[in-house]
Amino acid sequence: MFINGIETAVPEHRYSKIECWDAFQRSEWFNRLGPRAHAVAQAVLLRDNGIETRHLALDSLDEVFDIEPNALHARFLSNAPQLARQAGMGALERSGLRPSSIDAVVVSTCTGYLCPGLSGYVIEALGLRPDVQAFDLVGQGCAAALPNMRLSNSLLAAGQCNHVLSVCVEVCSAAMYLDEDPGVLISACLFGDGAGAMVLSRRPQEHLRQIEWMHAESLIATAERDALKFEERDGLLRNILTRQVPSLAAHYAEQVLDTALRRVDMRRSDIGTWIMHPGGRDVLHALEKQMGLARHDLRYSAAVLRDYGNLSSASVYFVMKEALRDHCEPGAWWLSSFGAGLSCHGALLKVA
Repeated sequence: MFINGIETAVPEHRYSKIECWDAFQRSEWFNRLGPRAHAVAQAVLLRDNGIETRHLALDSLDEVFDIEPNALHARFLSNAPQLARQAGMGALERSGLRPSSIDAVVVSTCTGYLCPGLSGYVIEALGLRPDVQAFDLVGQGCAAALPNMRLSNSLLAAGQCNHVLSVCVEVCSAAMYLDEDPGVLISACLFGDGAGAMVLSRRPQEHLRQIEWMHAESLIATAERDALKFEERDGLLRNILTRQVPSLAAHYAEQVLDTALRRVDMRRSDIGTWIMHPGGRDVLHALEKQMGLARHDLRYSAAVLRDYGNLSSASVYFVMKEALRDHCEPGAWWLSSFGAGLSCHGALLKVA
């Protein structure tokens, strides 16, 4: 499998962490929550937490505090298809392919639910063929990009498709929830809205830098399920985020990497470029410590976190786009995502 085009999309409006803090202070929720909640939100939003700005699907930050099921669903329905279309169209343009060339579309999201699925909206918006194979993957959280790509790889390897469009889109502002729990408050301060898309093909396009998918591994640590997950409460999605998540993510990310390297007879030092999910500042620090990486190795992840926040499943598309824009050295690249489950995935890429 070859990556023949990649593009990302975000909503028009961008907000700084200072603006978010000011909006929280103005909202009725500030009075509904106690001093401890105020202190947590202030610490996350005003300290150096690795995030400076986020794009949110809101015309005004005041809208984010309309935490009501119908309003959140409407926000997802009006923005998720649009973001997916923008990213998908950009990926097609970069690949040099027409929409009619796409044989399958795989769409992942965890921040909203549609039936018929979001894939149908993507097919309509991009003008894909009506006989295109369509797959909707839900419930995989921040880790979803790699399972999405692995399904695409299976479709290509089976000879059922020549080109697959892989899309991850998250409207995290449509999964807003607030209460006194520190993990809930931290989640509200970390996530942004956006989408990423790739055209994945059986053969490389001659005019593009050759990026070949070589080997992939996955690990699902079900014993850690309660450390990071969504639960449903009063018709709303409530994010469970515990203090153990950074160390758990780093621990399992290293296991997946070591398993992959052992099976392809490579060493960690053979990896030249690291495309890691930027789950948060503490997650990146844990990855550095656990895997013996330099801060420079995670510079693209840190840059995406700084400018966009945690974009959940779409994040690694943004990180890879940054690395390609910087013309990183050819050789072995490591692509990894992790999230709810607790699940961790990784893929070895050979970049010419």
